[in-house]
Amino acid sequence: MEPLPDLATLSDSDLKELIDDLQREEQEVSYRRRLLHGKIDILRAELVARLQRQVGAGESPLSEVDVDRLTEILAGKATPPIEA
Repeated sequence: MEPLPDLATLSDSDLKELIDDLQREEQEVSYRRRLLHGKIDILRAELVARLQRQVGAGESPLSEVDVDRLTEILAGKATPPIEA
């Protein structure tokens, strides 16, 4: 995020333009956030549906959980996740 310019040096029209630019950027970010939330909701719904099918078929929803790895994570012994 860029710092604000020296506001005392900006003209009224420059201030208005800066406000307009930032409002436009905020709208773009907000739109992107709403799209991401929608995709997350769709993926969660798919995951729930899959888990329900597994349980309905007599499978355990925990069949793919790596219990040893989970134990390490919860005990704080696991390596930290790699940041992208």
